Amino acid sequence: MPTLISADNTWMLFAILVVIAAVSIRLEQSFAWAAKVSACVLCLVFAMALANLHVIPTDAPAYDFVWSYLVPLAIPFLLFQADFRKIWRESGRMFGIFILGSLGTAAGGVLAYMLLKNIIGIDSAKPALAMFVGTYVGGSVNLVAMADATGADKSLVSAAIVADNLLMVLYFFVLVALPSLGWIRRQYKHPIIDRREEIESSPSEMEKVKEHHRTHKSRAAEYWKARPVSLMDLAMGFAAACMIVAVSKMLAGFFETVLAGDGLGISLLRGLLSSQYLLITTITTALATAFPRFLGNIAGSQEIGTFLIHIFFAVIGAPASVELIIRRAPLLLVFAAIIVFVNLVFSLGLGKLFGYSIEEITVSSNANIGGPTTAAAFAIAKGWHSLIFPAILVGTLGYIIGNYYGIFLFTSL
Repeated sequence: MPTLISADNTWMLFAILVVIAAVSIRLEQSFAWAAKVSACVLCLVFAMALANLHVIPTDAPAYDFVWSYLVPLAIPFLLFQADFRKIWRESGRMFGIFILGSLGTAAGGVLAYMLLKNIIGIDSAKPALAMFVGTYVGGSVNLVAMADATGADKSLVSAAIVADNLLMVLYFFVLVALPSLGWIRRQYKHPIIDRREEIESSPSEMEKVKEHHRTHKSRAAEYWKARPVSLMDLAMGFAAACMIVAVSKMLAGFFETVLAGDGLGISLLRGLLSSQYLLITTITTALATAFPRFLGNIAGSQEIGTFLIHIFFAVIGAPASVELIIRRAPLLLVFAAIIVFVNLVFSLGLGKLFGYSIEEITVSSNANIGGPTTAAAFAIAKGWHSLIFPAILVGTLGYIIGNYYGIFLFTSL
């Protein structure tokens, strides 16, 4: 059926995608209901509505441009501050429990894949495995990268995004409730909770605690603070990002050609080294660690990368069939729920074994499943201010390693 805007009207379609992303972000920042839904889902819903009303086509060169160019470009921008030495040095004990939880995500992904691959179909289950493992180690940028790297069907990606966002909302309620349960209190250390309860009956300690909280809040505020963006920031940011993507794509093609063969080892190695997303992640992290003052101080990089990802979510909504999403989302919700459940089991079990507190465990699991922003917000909401900055750091670590987990499992299973 013909659409109001034709598939070859590239500029108009691209303008619509950008407007959808901008409006969605504006709504998320202006209204509580939109913040609960998230701008990502709003992008998907708006584009899906326009496509199903035959205003925009379900396939067009403008969409291919976003997949091929904007998605790879977003990753370096989001990783410019991923100084691995800083994450290792300043995340403290949270680093260890975060890694243990990420192993739980990987184990949960394998279990979900084995249980559901024949029901969902291997052609859908393998991309779903990479997407969910990537995002539940890192964040939405990893889901996007895995969707493109695995060639996932666009309707599958749309259903996965819906399932992911619904599950995250439910899981955050679980994390909020866990530290209050009597059984959990008896099994795990909870020094921050104890300290808060103690100072309620000791007003003389209040000023010390407030000063301690102000210190940690200021470190988090320093990380997230709004900074003026100069022409030099934009120039250096785009120059570095474009060069990283170009070199990564060239190396991926080189390894694809050189590592020919059908053996399991060579196939796995080719799958890892010929992935432009792993190469983009690796090169950007290496440069961010080697030159932290240069890349880390490029203002606006996080904002640019995040905006590009929102444009991608609008593209994902365009070809989405409402009927397909309704049919696929429940199964994908089960798939994702298995992964999240195993992540929680690993976090609680290994956290108990290695002596982590319930505060550290829940914030770390939040960083696994929701990323640095939600983990920091969770720590702030609970009043666990000493964990805010470590949550941001380990969540950023997830952006780095999420693509490795996703590609490895997709290639090896």
